[in-house]
Amino acid sequence: MRAVVLDGQGNHQLVDTSAPVPQVGEVVIEPAAVGVCGTDLHLVIGDYPTGRFPVVPGHEFAGRIVEVGPGVDNFAVGQHVAVDPNVACGKCPDCLAGAPNLCDYLVPIGVTSDGACAELVSVPTKVVYALPNGMSMAAGALIEPLSCVLHGLGRSPSLTDRRITVFGAGSIGLLAVVVARAAGARTIHVVEPSPARRKAALDVGADAAFAPDESLPPRSADVALEASGHPAAVSAAIDLLDKRGTLLQMGVVSSEKTIPLRPYDLFDRELTFVGSQSVANSFADAVTMMPSITETVEKLVTHTFPLAEYGDAIAAAHSDSALKVHILPHS
Repeated sequence: MRAVVLDGQGNHQLVDTSAPVPQVGEVVIEPAAVGVCGTDLHLVIGDYPTGRFPVVPGHEFAGRIVEVGPGVDNFAVGQHVAVDPNVACGKCPDCLAGAPNLCDYLVPIGVTSDGACAELVSVPTKVVYALPNGMSMAAGALIEPLSCVLHGLGRSPSLTDRRITVFGAGSIGLLAVVVARAAGARTIHVVEPSPARRKAALDVGADAAFAPDESLPPRSADVALEASGHPAAVSAAIDLLDKRGTLLQMGVVSSEKTIPLRPYDLFDRELTFVGSQSVANSFADAVTMMPSITETVEKLVTHTFPLAEYGDAIAAAHSDSALKVHILPHS
């Protein structure tokens, strides 16, 4: 089979390799749609501390089961499925505390083990979820980023009647707009440099969208969700928070970057800073929610590429015009 392999030095190759053989409790999936996200952009250049190389990328995906391993009786060949990429041990203190995304023994598919930018991928059934009948593969591949948003917003205060500002209108930021609107937010503002992405934010339910150099009303956010991964945006988000406001940090910032912080602001405004990393236990909720928002979020997929054009897909994901880029391994 063919697969894309990253070396962690900014290089990728399309290689011919052996097809996976499912082990006990595993299924082999033929990926139909694979999302490219901010994590992948860091992973490609080796700027992701937990990445292991060489590795086949691709952790947001949906596809069709083509083979089941020994002991698998809850899935069958032909089923359409999506995959939670976080394979946790289930036994460590973090797993037992309900934080499998923080598991010390976590094996994230497409980050430390081979992912779905390949014609076939083998995964344990404990992270496989059947897609609702009739759901497109494009929507199925968006379940993973939706689950990240649900996990993140679940770590912040209730969004009902709250003023929300989202920094960054990539797929995570745009999905956050959709979820916040469904949750009854009072106002949703978006800060984003790309005109195309600002328009997309308005299309999916934001009340207003601003360029970073535009002035927003001071202290106008109860919750500031940072989804761009740019240190300047993190600082701007903190500055925008009203008293007892919450910063929700979802963007992947380079591990070498820092920002200035005035501890007095934490004290004086009683601010709360919350981090959100990956999916945790939100994948099943995202599967349940996706049918109600499919028509809206499918429009976020603006670019598709075959495996052989992985480099072009990465370039597109960096561009101002892309909302969500999908790899179609069998196109």
